[in-house]
Amino acid sequence: MNSQTENTQIAYRGRTVTARRLVISSELPTNVDVAWETVQTSELLTFVAKGRVTFVPEAGAFPKRWTEGETVRMGVRLFGVLPFGGTHAIFFEKIDDENNVLRTIEHDRFVKVWNHTITLTESSPTTTTYEDEVVIYAGLLTVPVTFWARSFYRHRQKRWQLVHATQ
Repeated sequence: MNSQTENTQIAYRGRTVTARRLVISSELPTNVDVAWETVQTSELLTFVAKGRVTFVPEAGAFPKRWTEGETVRMGVRLFGVLPFGGTHAIFFEKIDDENNVLRTIEHDRFVKVWNHTITLTESSPTTTTYEDEVVIYAGLLTVPVTFWARSFYRHRQKRWQLVHATQ
């Protein structure tokens, strides 16, 4: 698993602010097409977050499959119990089947910007490079939120390994 974190300048509410850009990648033991189909499901999000975050959909249930242009609102409970950030909104900005890229624009009360891009690239017929890129801005909380996010995305990618370990 590879990871890097760096400062980046972004526009936020008409001004330029310093955000953090986090990139974590790993190899998945599965075909890129199988990984791409899986990443578009709410079931995967629930599974890979388990143990760190529980999501409580405001609509009562998540859609089975994410849809480009859709916004999903949810409560976030750290470690399954600690509410954080009020309502978290995820807007599915891009779901690109040709290039295997899923991009969301997310925010809540504390985290003003959480822009997440998932990119899947074929490494071989049986392995896929999976990359999470997240740009985070949370004002004074940017550094601690990024520190937590790094741990969370490492956890997610380890859980991804469990999804495809038996395929």
